[in-house]
Amino acid sequence: MHVSLRKIELEEREILANLLEKYDYEFSQYDNRDVNKLGLYGYQYLDCYWWEDENRWAYFIEVDSKLAGFIMINDYPEAADRKTDFVISEFFVMYKYRRMGIGEKALFTALDLHRGTWHLKRHPKNENSVYFWNNAINEYTNGKYEMIESYPNTEYDDGTLADVFFFDNI
Repeated sequence: MHVSLRKIELEEREILANLLEKYDYEFSQYDNRDVNKLGLYGYQYLDCYWWEDENRWAYFIEVDSKLAGFIMINDYPEAADRKTDFVISEFFVMYKYRRMGIGEKALFTALDLHRGTWHLKRHPKNENSVYFWNNAINEYTNGKYEMIESYPNTEYDDGTLADVFFFDNI
């Protein structure tokens, strides 16, 4: 099984928008977000990845050249009081490809493409995510990271404070 990342081009914007709807639907069980009048969640920062901001990167995760998910990176800190070079803003692996090491391989590839200081936010109610991020960040950094639970000013739509990882890979 070959896992790779491919930069998402502007003409593939709609594909990413479709996957973001699946991602947001799944995540709504944790943050209790509602759909809009069109029955969509919408992703308000989507166009920023091509037109508005220089420091945003979006990649499709592919397995044997088949679409398996996405990873989106920017430079907007999750914790405003701490410096960062990169943040994983969104990360999604479709069910079919979970628990096979694909997410971890994709994550490690993305991290290797962007060297610097990182923040990573997770919702503590998403137990599968908690397990994934704990293991993946620990393995990638060889245990050299800081994780602060319920970090101030990092509320999700449901009011839950995020747990935030801090690490670097310079």
